[in-house]
Amino acid sequence: MTIIDVFAHVLPPKFLAKMDAIHPQILNQFPYMRNTLLTNLDQHKASLPAGHQQVLSMVTLNPEDFVDADQAATLCRFGNTELAELVRDNRDVFPAGVAMLPLNNVPAALKIIDDQVAHSDALVGVQLFTQALGRPITDSAYEPIFAKLAAIGAPVWLHPVFDVHKTANNLTFSWEYELTQAMYGMVAAKYFRKYPQLKVIVHHAGAMVPYFSQRIKYIQSAEDYADFQKFYVDTAILGNPRALDLAADFFGVDHVLFGTDSPFGIPPVGPTAVIEQAVRKMTVTADQKQAILHGNWERLMGALNAC
Repeated sequence: MTIIDVFAHVLPPKFLAKMDAIHPQILNQFPYMRNTLLTNLDQHKASLPAGHQQVLSMVTLNPEDFVDADQAATLCRFGNTELAELVRDNRDVFPAGVAMLPLNNVPAALKIIDDQVAHSDALVGVQLFTQALGRPITDSAYEPIFAKLAAIGAPVWLHPVFDVHKTANNLTFSWEYELTQAMYGMVAAKYFRKYPQLKVIVHHAGAMVPYFSQRIKYIQSAEDYADFQKFYVDTAILGNPRALDLAADFFGVDHVLFGTDSPFGIPPVGPTAVIEQAVRKMTVTADQKQAILHGNWERLMGALNAC
């Protein structure tokens, strides 16, 4: 039985070289990215437990933060091409990849979705972040991206970043707050009602939402409560089966996908083993555990292929 990790990261070496040529020693700004499992494909593959596959997305080295709109579009296309080739050359362990977009160039981002995602055999969605260029991802400037993805049925992988306006950011709590706020923003903007085919996979088990579900229920409308339950979430909370049970209870088991955030979280190779163990200790049925470990992903991709 294959286990499919839907939220694992890489930093392909050719893309890194392009970024490094623009900003020499760029990883000095992001020391956590100095992880050989991100760039060394052989070591990355060797680190995977037997029977595991990974859906690959880029680390948060976003071109729009460093270059102008045209350069960002070119770099994103280059990175997506390299990632797609990596997937095609290693189907046994990497069944799919997730594209990056230049958020300082929305027209180019929409064209990239058309050219590199809509009919791709390798890139099946896009990764967006809770903020882009100091604005929330639900800023109206970015809404055409959500509309386009809903139209083609391709999911959004929602990853947190720090709010640059805050001074007390920390990895333990801030990213979970930012994810929660982004989810709230999508619900408040009625994205799921405007774009019924929209699919959003939220990192870190839906952040704060499962634990404050009753506040959502009694403070917000019944329609908004229902919209919060339309998110998909991964299992990347470094263990904690009781917390995963809460996520499954709120979002529904069919909206929970095995994901780890590898290779980050637990050195030296990431938290895959710990998170798999947590899923197996959940109180859901054996069949439901299999759905989380691979079946829900297969069903989601089947729906995408039917579009």
